[in-house]
Amino acid sequence: MGLKRMLNVPTDDAGFAPEGGVSRRTFLKVSAAAGGGLLIGFYLPAVRAAPATAANAGAFAPNAFVRIGRDDTVTLIMPQVEMGQGTYTSMPMLIAEELEVDLGQIALEAAPPDDRRYANSLIGFQVTGGSSSVRAMWDPLRRAGAVARVMLISAAAQGWNVDPTSCRAEKGEVIHGPTGRKLSYGALADIAAALPVPDNVALKDAKAFKLIGTPAKRVDTPDKVNGKALFGIDVNIPGMKIATVAACPVFGGKLARVDDSTAMEIKGVRQVVRLDNAVAVVADHMWAAIQGLAALDIEWDEGPNAKVSSADIVRQMETASQKPGVVGRKDGDVAKAMAGAARKVEAVYQVPFLAHATMEPMNCTVHVRQDGCDMWVGSQVVSRAQATAAKVTGLSIEQVQVFNHFLGGGFGRRLEIDFVTQAVRIAKQVDGPVKVVWTREEDIRHDIYRPYYYDRMAAGLDAQGLPIAWRHRVTGSSIEARWLPPAMKDGLDTDAVEGAAAELQYAIPNILVDYVRQEPPGLTTGWWRGVGPTHNIFMVESFIDELAAAAKKDPVEYRRALLGESPRARAVLDLAAEKAGWGQPLPPGVGRGVSLQFAFGTYLSQVAEAAVSKDGEVLIQRVVCAVDCGIIVNPDTVKAQIEGGVILGLTAALFGEITLKNGRVEQSNFNDYRALRISEAPMIEVHLVISAEAPGGIGEPGTVGIAPAVANAIFAATGKRIRKLPVKDQLRSA
Repeated sequence: MGLKRMLNVPTDDAGFAPEGGVSRRTFLKVSAAAGGGLLIGFYLPAVRAAPATAANAGAFAPNAFVRIGRDDTVTLIMPQVEMGQGTYTSMPMLIAEELEVDLGQIALEAAPPDDRRYANSLIGFQVTGGSSSVRAMWDPLRRAGAVARVMLISAAAQGWNVDPTSCRAEKGEVIHGPTGRKLSYGALADIAAALPVPDNVALKDAKAFKLIGTPAKRVDTPDKVNGKALFGIDVNIPGMKIATVAACPVFGGKLARVDDSTAMEIKGVRQVVRLDNAVAVVADHMWAAIQGLAALDIEWDEGPNAKVSSADIVRQMETASQKPGVVGRKDGDVAKAMAGAARKVEAVYQVPFLAHATMEPMNCTVHVRQDGCDMWVGSQVVSRAQATAAKVTGLSIEQVQVFNHFLGGGFGRRLEIDFVTQAVRIAKQVDGPVKVVWTREEDIRHDIYRPYYYDRMAAGLDAQGLPIAWRHRVTGSSIEARWLPPAMKDGLDTDAVEGAAAELQYAIPNILVDYVRQEPPGLTTGWWRGVGPTHNIFMVESFIDELAAAAKKDPVEYRRALLGESPRARAVLDLAAEKAGWGQPLPPGVGRGVSLQFAFGTYLSQVAEAAVSKDGEVLIQRVVCAVDCGIIVNPDTVKAQIEGGVILGLTAALFGEITLKNGRVEQSNFNDYRALRISEAPMIEVHLVISAEAPGGIGEPGTVGIAPAVANAIFAATGKRIRKLPVKDQLRSA
C-alpha cells in the first residue's frame, strides 16, 4: 500500500509531515512518570492531548512511547504490532541506538488503542501496514531516544556540577569522562523528568551507529519457540466459552431459518446465536461447537448474488476495460506517438482474487457487560477494532478495552474488522466471555479478497525496438473507496495504479496510465501484502519482457537501456543479474526470468530460474534478489522478509486463485487453495545494497516481483507467455 502517497501528506527532508502530520518540535513531549521516572511521549497536533500528570502518566500512560523507571527499566510502548515482520526488534533498535542502551535492556508493551497518541505518521491513524513501520518511526523513535539521552546527561551534569559536554551515555549509564563517575539511568530518572525538553537534539551520524545496520536476533523468537508467546487464538479467560460460526455461503445473503434442536442435544453445546447473515454455536470447547454447527438445519436467503460466477465477473471487467478511465499518469501524447510507431504490441493481463489464508485463522475473544466491553484480539488496526466494538455495543470508546496480541499472520487480512464486529455481536448475546474462532473453511470462503484485475497493455516501438509510447489501463475494484476514502482523488484509486504510474522507472517519452473502477457483485476486496504493486509489477514487468522479445533483445539489456534516469533501479538490476549468472547457459527446459520494481520506497530486482517438465509442471529452482531499501536497520530482518515474501508470492503466482460458482467460493482449505510446499521451495539468495538513503519499506516488496520473474523464466524455458495467473495448469496442453 502506498498509503503516505495516497493521503498526499507533505513531508520535510527527514520524512516528517509538518502540516496535518507530525513536526519534530510538536512530536516530542516529556512529563513525570507516576512514582518517579522519565516519560517521553508523542502527540499529534490536530488532536493534542492534555499534558500528562503523575496520575495519568503511569505504566500504561497512553501518550508515551518511552518510559524509564527508577529500577533502570527502559520500556517502549509499541504502537506497531508484531505479525512476523520483526517490528518488536527493529523498533527497539531505533530507541536503543540513540539512548545508548543494549537492545536487551528494552522491555516492550503493546500500545492501547489511541489514534491521538499512536497514529502512524505516514498514514494518519494507528495502523501497522503498508510496509511503513520503519519508515514512519525512523526519525521519531531515534529522536525520542536522543532527547532522553540528552536529558539524562544534563541531569547527571547538574548533580555533579560539571559541564554536560564532559559527560557521555553508555550502556544505560551516564559517565563523567574526567573522573569516571557513573550514574545509572534509573538513578537519574526523577531529576531528568523535571528538566525542560530541548527543542533540538543532534541525532547520530550513520557512521556512529552501533546497533542500526547490524544483525540482531529477533527478540520475539524465544517465546514463540518455547510456547510462551500469546496470540489472539491462545487467549483463555476464566469462564470463557468457545464459538464457531457459519455465514451465508453467498455474499450478500441472509439467514432465513435455523432449527437448532439437534445441535442443542450435543454435549457441551450451550447456545445458538442468530445474526442477520450468520449463525454461531457457543459451546464449552471448539469440538462441541463444530459438532453443533454441523448439526444445525439452516435455510439461507441467498439474495441477489446466488448465480454469480467467476466468468460473469471477468466478462464485466472485460467490458469495463474498453472504456477510458481516470488518469493516473499522463506524459506526452501517447496517441500521436502510437500512430507514428514502427511497431505496436498489445496484451491483456489478468490476476485472480486471492485469499490471505493466514496461519492463525480469524478469532476474537469478547466479554460484553452492561458497563463495558473487554476484547482480546490480534489486529493491525487496534483503534478501529475498539471503535467497532463501541458502535456495536453502544458503549463509549473509553468503556471498551482492547488487549492486542501477536498476530499469526496478517498480510492485510487483519487490517479488516469484519471478524471483530461479528464477534462483538455474538458476545452481546452471551453471558460471560466468548472466544469466536473461524474454521479454516469459513476463513477462506469469507475472506476479504485481493482484487481481481483485468489490465490492457499497449506499447509503440521505434525502429530500434525501444518504447516511445506506453499505455496501461487498470481495471478492478477500489479498496481505497471503502477502507480509506480520503485517499480517493477525483475517482482515482491511487493504490490501484501504484507500481504502474509514478513509480514506473523506465524512461519512456509518452505514457498514459488510467484506472477503471469495476466492483465485483457481492465480494468485498481488501489489502493483500501489497495490492497495487502486486498486480501492477506483474503486468509491467511481464509486458516489458514482451517488448524485449519483440525487439529481439536480451531482457536485462533492454531494461538497462531504459534506466538512464534511475541509477538505483539500474544498480539492483545489475547486481541481481550478476549474482544470478545472467547469460550463463542452462539445461534444456530451464529458463531465467527477471523483474525490476520500485515500490514502498524500495528498489528490488529478482531473477528466477524455472524448470518446466514435459507435462507442464513448473519447479522454481532458484531466486536471486538484489535489494536497495535505503538505510538498513536489521539486515537479518530484511533478508527474512524478502525470503518470506518470495515464498508467499510464489504460492500466489503458481497456485493462488479464488473462484466463484453459483455465488459461492469454490475453495475451502489447503487441499484446494494450495500453498507452496517445503519440497517445492527454491534456494533464495538475498543481496543487500548498502545505502545512506532514507529507509524504504520491506514487508511487501519480496512478494511483489516474483510473479513476473517466474512468468518471464517460463517464457525463456518454453516460449509460452504467461499473461494470466496462476500458472497452474496453463502449460499442461503445451
